[in-house]
Amino acid sequence: MKRNVKKTKTSKSVLRRVLGFLKPYAFLTILSIILSGASVFLTLYLPILIGQAIDLIIEAGNVDFEALVPLLFRGGIAVVVTAVLTWIISTINNKITFEVIRDVRREAFKKLQLLPVSYIDSHPFGDIVSRIVSDVDTFADGLLLGFTQLFTGVLTILGTLIFMFYLSPIIALIVVVLTPLSLFVARYVSKHTYDMFKLQSETRGEQTSLIDEAIGQQKVVKAFGREDEIMEKYCEIDERLVKCSLKATFFSSLVNPSTRFVNSVVYAAVGCFGALSVIGRIGILGSMSVGTLSVFLSYANQYTKPFNEISGVITELQNSLACAGRIFDFIAEKPQTPDKEDAVALNDVKGAVRLENVSFSYTPEQKLIENLSLDVKPGQRIAIVGPTGCGKTTVINLLMRFYDVREGKIFLDGVETRDMTRHDLRSSVGMVLQDTWLAAGTVRDNIKMGKPEATDEEIIEAAKAAHAHSFIKRLPNGYDTELGEDGGSLSQGQKQLLCIARVMLCLPPMLILDEATSSIDTRTETRIQKAFATMMEGRTSFIVAHRLSTIREADIILVMKDGNVIEKGSHDDLLASGGFYATLYNSQFETT
Repeated sequence: MKRNVKKTKTSKSVLRRVLGFLKPYAFLTILSIILSGASVFLTLYLPILIGQAIDLIIEAGNVDFEALVPLLFRGGIAVVVTAVLTWIISTINNKITFEVIRDVRREAFKKLQLLPVSYIDSHPFGDIVSRIVSDVDTFADGLLLGFTQLFTGVLTILGTLIFMFYLSPIIALIVVVLTPLSLFVARYVSKHTYDMFKLQSETRGEQTSLIDEAIGQQKVVKAFGREDEIMEKYCEIDERLVKCSLKATFFSSLVNPSTRFVNSVVYAAVGCFGALSVIGRIGILGSMSVGTLSVFLSYANQYTKPFNEISGVITELQNSLACAGRIFDFIAEKPQTPDKEDAVALNDVKGAVRLENVSFSYTPEQKLIENLSLDVKPGQRIAIVGPTGCGKTTVINLLMRFYDVREGKIFLDGVETRDMTRHDLRSSVGMVLQDTWLAAGTVRDNIKMGKPEATDEEIIEAAKAAHAHSFIKRLPNGYDTELGEDGGSLSQGQKQLLCIARVMLCLPPMLILDEATSSIDTRTETRIQKAFATMMEGRTSFIVAHRLSTIREADIILVMKDGNVIEKGSHDDLLASGGFYATLYNSQFETT
């Protein structure tokens, strides 16, 4: 029982969020309701004209065209105006729906930019994409159905009740007494299907994540012959999706036949009592003409029609609410800690970096960096080395505020990094990572990403400094060659050269090179190391490398192990000490 209450509250909270997104379009919503009211009135007025025509024919004993033509003319006008109003209402409802969907997607994408890196790292990319794309599309379908069915349906129910009470209060009361049966069935089923559709959406997100993973890592899958295992995993998820989809659809589909049965009972009751009223068998019902009976039967049919329509689309509506709940949950995620309102503005960054007793771990139960302290003078080149998992890249993440320290402080030019804006901090640092990233667009657009106002001459000079100019000129359209997603058919080394050229163009006050030449051949690497050496002159630089031969010229080498700096000094000093660094360095030249 408690579980059902929880589901109802969840569904209601989603509806409240939907209404919140509808607020900016209150005028259009009210206009749609007014026009829907006019359309319903004309729809209900037509049966009255038809009833009058029937009574006219029966009373006259023959067809009195002179009296009948005005009724037919008014009926024709009502039909035409109703059709025009229906078109206008549909246009307004579509506009509201797609404006709201645009707002929801923008809000979701805006939240994506504000979420901490930890959220992105801990959630499957495919599930996030599924929420922003697939779930919002399903929500749009349900929202449009809600406008087209609910507004007109509710007004039709109210309008027919008013007219039926005017024509025969007793028979109308019978209709009202029987109506809750239909509402009870619809409410009972919808309450029990919300969680089913939520599970369906979550499973669909899991499926999208697997597809995204399989596409992105297709070479690895094929290289290790994992096609069958991936296919088995996909089939397992697909089977679960089929089962939960069928279950949700089956239970929600019970609403339509159930409500149709109840509504047929209502229609039959109206017909029976109306016929008795016509022949005058039950005095309390009063007398009713044949034309009035036809009007009443028409109203009874129109009264039950909205229940049938709404119950017919209950599957889409519940699915829509479940998907809306997932996207609203995403929008409600806690964003990264905002920048301080009185943040210190960085001007003329020198590059003095200081870490004071910094502690950090990705999960509380697994410690990583403990009480790390470091003092870097402007212009110094700091190399960070150590075995895999010792915390090298984590230090870079903390310097860039991709993650905030749990304890301790990090200072840049004497200002704590949490007291400045992330934009100021990150615009002062140029990064070249082992994992390259290129946007869909031209080669030129990718190089000037960090400096949009750069001239063609500056772009070419940066590409030459990065030794990328020669291969760019061999591309079909040179610098105007369109690259596909993540660099398209470029090799990993070529992608990395473009990322290096991007930093060469910006020349920020500080540099971070995290395995920046890992995918480049030895000859090109030697040239780029010389270019880096020139670029690092006077700039504070942090270099993460596994090939220790590339960091011999560093001013200070930090040797990390298990999150701690265990050795510190120049290359020659560390070799002379014969410690952990000497062991790492010499192991590169050991042969078996």
